[in-house]
Amino acid sequence: MRDFDKKEVTGIGILYPQHNENMGTLWRSAMIFGVDFIFMIGRKFVKQTSDVYESYKSVPCFYYKDFDDFYTHLPYNCRLTGIEIHEKAQKIEDYEHLAHCVYLLGSEHTGLPEQVLGKCHEIIQLPKGNYNVAMAGTIVLYDRYLKKQLKDLKHES
Repeated sequence: MRDFDKKEVTGIGILYPQHNENMGTLWRSAMIFGVDFIFMIGRKFVKQTSDVYESYKSVPCFYYKDFDDFYTHLPYNCRLTGIEIHEKAQKIEDYEHLAHCVYLLGSEHTGLPEQVLGKCHEIIQLPKGNYNVAMAGTIVLYDRYLKKQLKDLKHES
């Protein structure tokens, strides 16, 4: 059973993912970095034999038929953070991760559409590179994890 009586809640997911393999990789990263849930919008996940860690047993995955369905069910008090190269995006190096945050990635081919970005509370972007969606999500989760560890160390001092 997951401990939902905690100070932070984190979710991550993909809008119209192109490949189930990317979702499987993101799911494993979510488990490693302590994410509370993952989600897919517009495509259902097919279980993969490559998931040797059986991430599905410890991190729930939600499915939403489209963005409006997802946005209607965004957890209360969670801010939606889009991950996209965009003129309004903050560089991840300067970004302070929120305690209650849901990260949204777009598909590799289309990214996040403007109407979706308009609904995001914040937008962050990674350094220039050619990332697949699972790698981009993993980098964001690692950045969150690392900054939290550094913040905790400062509080201990």
